[in-house]
Amino acid sequence: MCIRDRVDSRVADLLGRMTVEEKVGQLLSAGSPDTAAFDDAGNYIGVRDTAILNRGVGSFWAAGGRRRDLAYQLRCRNGLQRYLLEKSKLGIPALSFGEALHGYMAAGATSFPQAIALGCTWDTSLVERVFSVAALEASAMGTRQVLSPVVDLGREPRWGRTEETYGEDPYLVSRMAVAAVFGFQGRDAAQTGRIDKRHVAVTLKHFAGHGQPEGGRNIAPVNFSERIFRETHLRPFEAAVREADARSIMASYNEWDCVPNHANRKLLIDILRGEWGFDGYVMSDGGGIDVVANDHRAAADLAEAGRLSLEAGTDYELGRGTAFAPLADAVRQGLVSMEALDRAASGVLRVKFELGLFDDPYVDPDGAAKIVNCAAHKALAREAGQKAAVLLKNENRTLPFDSTRIRTLAVIGPNAADIHLGGYSDTPMAGVSVLEGLKAFCGNRIRLLYAEGCKITLNPECDWRVPGNPVLPDPEDDRKRILEAVKIARKADAVVLALGENELINREAWAENHLGDRDELNLVGSQNALAEAVIALGKPTAVVLINGRPLTINRLQQIAPAILECWYLGQETGHAVADLLFGRVSPSGKLTVTFPRSVGQLPCYYNRKPSMHRAYVLADNGPLYPFGHGLSYTTFEYRNLAVAPAEIDPDGRAVASVEVTNTGKRTGDEIVQLYVTDRVSIPTRPVMELKDFARVRLEPGETRTVRFVIAPDKLEAVGMDMKRRVEPGDFLIRVGGSSAETLEAPLRVR
Repeated sequence: MCIRDRVDSRVADLLGRMTVEEKVGQLLSAGSPDTAAFDDAGNYIGVRDTAILNRGVGSFWAAGGRRRDLAYQLRCRNGLQRYLLEKSKLGIPALSFGEALHGYMAAGATSFPQAIALGCTWDTSLVERVFSVAALEASAMGTRQVLSPVVDLGREPRWGRTEETYGEDPYLVSRMAVAAVFGFQGRDAAQTGRIDKRHVAVTLKHFAGHGQPEGGRNIAPVNFSERIFRETHLRPFEAAVREADARSIMASYNEWDCVPNHANRKLLIDILRGEWGFDGYVMSDGGGIDVVANDHRAAADLAEAGRLSLEAGTDYELGRGTAFAPLADAVRQGLVSMEALDRAASGVLRVKFELGLFDDPYVDPDGAAKIVNCAAHKALAREAGQKAAVLLKNENRTLPFDSTRIRTLAVIGPNAADIHLGGYSDTPMAGVSVLEGLKAFCGNRIRLLYAEGCKITLNPECDWRVPGNPVLPDPEDDRKRILEAVKIARKADAVVLALGENELINREAWAENHLGDRDELNLVGSQNALAEAVIALGKPTAVVLINGRPLTINRLQQIAPAILECWYLGQETGHAVADLLFGRVSPSGKLTVTFPRSVGQLPCYYNRKPSMHRAYVLADNGPLYPFGHGLSYTTFEYRNLAVAPAEIDPDGRAVASVEVTNTGKRTGDEIVQLYVTDRVSIPTRPVMELKDFARVRLEPGETRTVRFVIAPDKLEAVGMDMKRRVEPGDFLIRVGGSSAETLEAPLRVR
């Protein structure tokens, strides 16, 4: 009997011995028992939660309360699991959840570049390595399931959670999604049905359409036809389920087709389970079932929202548990089917068996310190930061700076001295700031001067709705800061301007006074004025952007000699930035989101439909920076694109080959991108669609032939009958260094 069959047998046996209350218990959390519930050895001695634990629970968040001693917290986790296995009626262990959007979110763990930055590496092997480390650290610190990765499409940059996505394109995000799941769960998990203790179970977020809400407002409706939804927002989830066997999925707060996703049977039952064969479990977002009643007004109260959601395919309630708590009575009253309850409990139990929790739920309390944020993990974080940054502009070869010619360097800007890691990072944030990284690089060779220049925000806890509650700095105070910055810059041979956003204005908007969505994408406050004043001095100046979404930096594009988009580069930000600015490594990142010129252009993703081509009055119709754009310290030339054979059957294959030459004087990495255009189609298709990519390293003068196999999956689309297939017709195969610069060759499907 294979492992999966044994797991199914054990789940069925256990389910047959459970009461209705015990089944419901598996769909709820025990929360975070506090320090008083444990003795110094970590044994559970609590009273308040004993009845709940005896019944059995689905999960807990942490153990040990506010005590920051990691070894003690891990002893408490072990104590809680020991109680559940030895003292509760059925001996069912609990899942332990944690966040791991860009590294495990816990004090001392390694923080990697934010997801949007990782996407810009176009390096799936790197992403898999990053999340293998995140999984190892999470498991060592007692967490066996992570609420990650986010595989939403970032197609609405006003949305404060754009930073959590890998980009706007369904193909690219699907590749990143599969790589992330392989990193977290291990490549053997899909075949063996077992996730070892170096890995963790994933929860894909947020199912689905969360990344393109109306107006860019978090949890707002997502209104797309089923065909568009399948072609775009569902594709990364489908890939992660079918190819990598993701074990859990989180429903999203938004509604699709006028049905809240937590209660959307078509999405959670028909498509996810029926079409894709998903056999894990669906988790609510935090308080997401409450949102069905309170925000969508699709249920009269929380109890009704719980019943609707369970029947529609939501299996586990993340949060307070108030919506699922009454389910036992609802089953007895015939308001909820036993079939739905058994499906939900089975999914949760199956993942517990696959993680091996019934056999060994314990963690080494003293082992984590040897693993977490070790030298190898720090080196990987630095490598990821180097590969994630995107060189947007480099006029007159301003970069890289020549360290032999610079005696004094001015580091100026509101994002220079503080570390910014982005959302879902442990607080207080720890890492190397831009200023610290440059200090380490310059040492005694280059004199470093610093000025803040201006501020982005002031009060982090303010209510943004209350007039007079300070959010933005006083303009007069900023004017004084700018004057001081100009004085500093005058003394320097070169300038680094660290601008952008921070986690207070670019984040998840989850409460009335906790906002992160914006109605514009301009630089906040006096940053443009600061840039104008400093750049006017005529010094070699590099703008370093630290931010979580595309910004409308039209003025910077006009006046700044060089612009390096860094997003949030993780704990090694400063070291990676110094490496890039002074040429230890050449920038190689490429944009995975389009930069608009104004919010009036939105939506402006590259794979638009053909009819979306009219220009605005008095405006440039193109993007500020196109999808796939990114410069290097060397140059690349594309030649001799060929597709053979030039004609294939719908189930046939062709090979596209192109010669790529490093025409510069430095070694560099180029990201070669393959796009497909269906020249005539109904249903209509986008003007071009990314279908493959390859990252290649070339020495100066080196030429390499890059080949892509054009299989049916590169040409197929959802047809009039809502089935995916390859239709006969004429296609254009495009290959280049960005979506705006490609060679073209024809391909016919007969």
